Amino acid sequence: MSELQIPSPTDLKHHRRSRELTVRFADGMNARLSAEFLRVHSPSAEVKGHSAGEGMLVTGKEAVGIAAIEPVGRYAVRIVFDDGHNTGLYTWAVLYELCAEHDLKWARYLERLLESVSFEAADRGGQSVVIDAAYVDAHLNALVQDEDLSRYIL
Repeated sequence: MSELQIPSPTDLKHHRRSRELTVRFADGMNARLSAEFLRVHSPSAEVKGHSAGEGMLVTGKEAVGIAAIEPVGRYAVRIVFDDGHNTGLYTWAVLYELCAEHDLKWARYLERLLESVSFEAADRGGQSVVIDAAYVDAHLNALVQDEDLSRYIL
């Protein structure tokens, strides 16, 4: 679907307590996106990078919240996060893609987190990395609380 064919959202609702944003589009596409998901998939140059590829792996955003949502013309919103990040413009096309590909993008993000731990192991000079309940809580708490993890099992 080209950017010109993306329907406009019919509803954007910020759920402060659960730190989520519900997005609904005119064609029925909808999703409830966590602030962490939106933050780590920010369309900003800081996260996306300036070249092709997956961009920067953003970590440690499990508890991030949305401080404000500001309209930008009739084509986007700027999401201001409570960690100070505010440079990404979430166009309707970006939000549509994040809704449509949520599960795929979240699974890839989790893969990249695990790869990061694996690759960093050599730099830790023999220090052990234990991936236990505390590690999972610290890095994936929002996912563990709200979703069925079975779809991520290979």
